[in-house]
Amino acid sequence: MIQLHYYPSTAAMAPHVLLEEIGAPFELVLVDRAQGVHKAQQYLRLNPNGLIPVLTDGDLVLYESAAICLHLCDRHPEAGLAPALGTAERAHFYKWLMWLTNTLQATLIVYFYPERWMNAGNPAGAAELKTHAEAKVRVLLGLLDAELARHGGPWLLGDHYSAVDAYAMMLCRWTRHFGKPARNRPQLGPYLQRVLARPAVVRAFASEGLAQPWV
Repeated sequence: MIQLHYYPSTAAMAPHVLLEEIGAPFELVLVDRAQGVHKAQQYLRLNPNGLIPVLTDGDLVLYESAAICLHLCDRHPEAGLAPALGTAERAHFYKWLMWLTNTLQATLIVYFYPERWMNAGNPAGAAELKTHAEAKVRVLLGLLDAELARHGGPWLLGDHYSAVDAYAMMLCRWTRHFGKPARNRPQLGPYLQRVLARPAVVRAFASEGLAQPWV
């Protein structure tokens, strides 16, 4: 059986939502980050980076959220969570998934952990970096908002829900305590409510024990 090693409200959310969408049996395995379990030797054997999530599927051990999402799309094409291979729509699917993980998510990580890019004992530098990261995130959210306005469809790729919508929702949720969160954008606000209304998303949030408001 597929196992998703997760901690609530982390980068495990998008794979968790996709597993709920697919409907195949899976097991959630809590990695208690509050107790440092993600840095324990047993977990590091699964992911030497000490990061969440990890997906195990038989002999397959897979980390990196975007890679897990792609694997789930490919393993379960009947779920329709990615456009057909070789199409222009599939190319844009790749583009947006890579943009979300390499650009928006990477910038959010700088915002939440600015001290990782500073010498120890430099709180002023960390605070300055965090401010710049938040400003960059605002620009990136504007690009997402503009894309939704450009095509006018209900989902990021247009008319069809896909894995990139689960991923975008996850990252937009991380901005919920920003001064200008994603939910306040004219297109992103209604878009996020559409994603959150999906039964699979509701089940994922409920099983992770996350209280509303979700974004």
